[in-house]
Amino acid sequence: MTSAAPKLRVVRDRARNKARDTTPDVPASASRPAQAPIRAQDRDAGRQQFDTLDRVNRALLARLTQGISPWAMASAWADWSTHLASATGRQAELAQKAMIDTARIATYAMTRAAGDSEPPFAPKADDHRFDDPTWSHRPYDLMVQNYLAVEDWWRAATRPIRGMNSKNADRVAFVADQLVDVLAPSNSILTNPQIQSAILKTGGANLVQGGRNLLEDLSRQLAGQRPAGLEKWQVGENLAVTPGEVVYRNELIELIQYSPTTDKVRREPVLIVPAWIMKYYILDLSPHNSMVKWLVAQGHTVFMISWRNPTGRDAHLGLDDYRTHGVMAAIDAVSKVVPDEKIHACGYCLGGTILSIAAASMGRHRDNRLASVSLLAAQTDFSEAGELMLFVDEWQIAFLEDMMWDQGVLDTQQMAGAFRILRSNDLVWSKMVHDYVLGERGTQYDLMAWNADQTRMPARMHSEYLRGLFLENRLTAGRFAVEGRVIALRDIRVPFFAVGTEKDHIAPWQSVYKLHLFTNTDVTFVLTSGGHNAGIVSEPGHPHRHYRIATRYDSAPYHSPEEWLPTAEAKEGSWWLEWGTWLDEHGSEDLVAPPAMGAPEAGLPPLVAAPGIYVYEK
Repeated sequence: MTSAAPKLRVVRDRARNKARDTTPDVPASASRPAQAPIRAQDRDAGRQQFDTLDRVNRALLARLTQGISPWAMASAWADWSTHLASATGRQAELAQKAMIDTARIATYAMTRAAGDSEPPFAPKADDHRFDDPTWSHRPYDLMVQNYLAVEDWWRAATRPIRGMNSKNADRVAFVADQLVDVLAPSNSILTNPQIQSAILKTGGANLVQGGRNLLEDLSRQLAGQRPAGLEKWQVGENLAVTPGEVVYRNELIELIQYSPTTDKVRREPVLIVPAWIMKYYILDLSPHNSMVKWLVAQGHTVFMISWRNPTGRDAHLGLDDYRTHGVMAAIDAVSKVVPDEKIHACGYCLGGTILSIAAASMGRHRDNRLASVSLLAAQTDFSEAGELMLFVDEWQIAFLEDMMWDQGVLDTQQMAGAFRILRSNDLVWSKMVHDYVLGERGTQYDLMAWNADQTRMPARMHSEYLRGLFLENRLTAGRFAVEGRVIALRDIRVPFFAVGTEKDHIAPWQSVYKLHLFTNTDVTFVLTSGGHNAGIVSEPGHPHRHYRIATRYDSAPYHSPEEWLPTAEAKEGSWWLEWGTWLDEHGSEDLVAPPAMGAPEAGLPPLVAAPGIYVYEK
């Protein structure tokens, strides 16, 4: 140690001399002690404090706007208005259209006075606000024509302008539609003949009853209760009543195995992966329209995932947690209950998307436990993902992320608000007139009870879903990684059965159909009547149901949705029957005795009777 000391002093002295020799001369006036430099970590910490303040402010604003970014809307209107200001041709076109439309209405008014005349404007096929015959009487017919002319003009005004961002154009057109809806004559006592007739008939009692309905709904909302009229629908009593047992549970799911009702069953079990955005029992509603009950009656052993309703403590759960602790955990459990048999996997909505991701990962690893994959109103490509895409861009997602950063989850009311905006005519204005002005209450049915039983979504999962799938469309762009490696849907080598619905505003059928582009296997595609929910809950015997069906085999060329539609076979009735036949064709022919409930020897004893406990969480 002592011999090393002189060497250390020599090295230290050399370093001091070198530093002295390389230090530039400093004026005497600058010889006072300099302040210590700001360290990088201190500077970053300071920035983080300011960033946190910004996030808090945005989170507070997001609570007021129900998660809709005002900057995203403002940028869209700025884009439209600046392009319109320089588009003199479009301006001239709109001025000409206004004059022509005014002349058409004036002509209609004059000819209408002389007798019957065909109105120049007609509402869209799905617009039922003016169905009542009284709207065809004067002067209400002129009010309707003026309103429809304004609506038509604004649709022309918000058409994309060359050079304008296409998403901004769609967003402006959507918002313009919502604003024009406010002006509809059906929304006002002064211009709605149905309201005026009700006032004369009841002596104004309808307004009193409407006020009571409004107060009742407000009090229920503040108390966190379900809407009025849904009390008769109770989970475990007349909803989700198909007998079964929970045979597996982790921190994210319960797995329900349903009791057989036939002496013999198909060898291959059916595993259903529902969307976690709502409760699972849309596929097990009332006994007469329960898909689960119907499948069991056809001789299938059916398993259902029931997702836990997350809280702020689950903010860390990501999309891959839903794959591993959700889909894969369920597949592992089913494989223990029904060993050595392949599984018919079925996913609905978001459940279909995560099932596709899991199946692609299984295909990459040569995991051959699946017999088939069925996707019900589920998207794998999000380039044309419907009206929800109007709310998905960098500004909007950042705004939502700040709100979820504060809350830990996307709350049920914030999610429901977005869906109400998408269908404001049906879910906002028509309901307000019907319930709060006419003083009437509509019939509440099982699907409405399910729709009111909403769930939350963890912040991390929802952010990853919006960014990775909706915004960046990574799954079909070859950029979605599982366990550090990119997956491809073409690795799924089992047949697909995919269902789209004609009136789906969440997963448009053309978007669901794009599965054909990214798979190298047989795809049977069904286009059924109805919307995102009612089109799927389409039990045999349901009136006024129809569908189209066609199969594209692995070696066949691709056909666009527009080419597919006229060539697909049109049929009346429920698509469930087609699905049942398809499952039978892609499974074993022989029947076997039903498996035991759970697998106690494999650590999966029955835990509690269906529908379990997670479905009751609020």
